[in-house]
Amino acid sequence: MITIYHNPRCSKSRLGVKALEESGKEFEIINYLDGSLTFDELKTLIDKLGIIPLELVRQNEAIWKTNFKGKTLSDAELVHAMIDHPKLIERPIVVHGNKAVIGRPTERILDLI
Repeated sequence: MITIYHNPRCSKSRLGVKALEESGKEFEIINYLDGSLTFDELKTLIDKLGIIPLELVRQNEAIWKTNFKGKTLSDAELVHAMIDHPKLIERPIVVHGNKAVIGRPTERILDLI
């Protein structure tokens, strides 16, 4: 099953959903802004992406600039920051099996599926 972690207000995330719809493959949409992601789930996503937590942070968000910019945070602290402030999570994230991509550009989603 393909899963997309989606923010409906984000144009890039909407493009990701559209690409999945056009692929004809079944997929599940998770609106991660609702705060339902757990620490372990986000850590698993980061592992599937093959990145460090900081690479998943939207560092231009006001929340980041106000609360975290310039601070030295551990990976666990970064994951907790994203759990507490889901807007900090880069989007969309698409998972297929044991692999995942950040769907920017959208072609990365097509390469995954």
